[in-house]
Order: sequence, then C-alpha cells, then structure tokens
Amino acid sequence: MTQLLGVYECKMDSKGRVSVPSGLKKQLITIGTEGFILKRSVFSNCLELHTQNEWITLSDSVKKLNRFVKKNNEFIRIFHAGIKQVEMDSAGRILISKDLISFANLNNSIVFSATSFGLEIWNQADYEKAVNFKDHDFAKLTEEVMGNQNINDLS
Repeated sequence: MTQLLGVYECKMDSKGRVSVPSGLKKQLITIGTEGFILKRSVFSNCLELHTQNEWITLSDSVKKLNRFVKKNNEFIRIFHAGIKQVEMDSAGRILISKDLISFANLNNSIVFSATSFGLEIWNQADYEKAVNFKDHDFAKLTEEVMGNQNINDLS
C-alpha cells in the first residue's frame, strides 16, 4: 500500500457506517479505486484495511502454505475469517459489518491509524491503551526492534 499518514478520530453510526475523514479520504481515493479488503488484525482487537493490490500480495504469501498440514489449514481458516470487500460510497463512507464491529469492540468513537503496512481501525479507548507510553518502555522496544539494523538500510 502507498504509505498512508496520520491518526484520525471519527464517528461510526448505528448501522456501521463511518465517514472517512477528509485528510484520509484524499489519500485513499488515489489508491482505492478498486475498493478495499477489511479484515481482523492478527495481533490486536482492531481491523486492517488493505487495498486490493496489497491484499493480493498478502494472500499470495498465505497461498504458499501447504494446506494439508493441519496447523497451516487452521491458520488459513482463521486468517480469512470475517474478511469483507468494502468501498467508499459517494458520501465518502465505508460500511463495517456487525461481525467485524463486534471483533474490534467498535462503538461510535473510532480511530483510523495509518501504519507502514496499511490502515488500522480501532475502538478509540483501546487505541489509546495500545499506544499509551506509560505502559510501554518505547525506547527499549525501539532498541530491540530497530537497533540491529544499519541506519543506511532504513532509507
């Protein structure tokens, strides 16, 4: 996915429709001409929004797994659970299905958070907990994750 930027707070209505904030909408319009794939996140109770092209790349890597190995087959099934194809309507809204709303514990206050791999959609309170610096030693985490990389390789 083209690099998205920003964290956006917005509201979801009782039908699961979310008006995409204008700053994000401008970014998504250029990359989402074929719609998006919305799925459960693997590690967090949030949702991930992928472009069709990004989804094909991700799906191709999953297709390489031998489905006749039981744990692979279980992973494939759970990985694909709840996947929905979504599009922005003419009013710039996306519709989130009830099962995905339930999975991510979404209510009327949600957050779109751009990441290096796409877009996450969070319940606002859960997002605030996940990024609360008081609960994490971010400096230590940064050193453990990024410390072994050559700074020249990052550009």
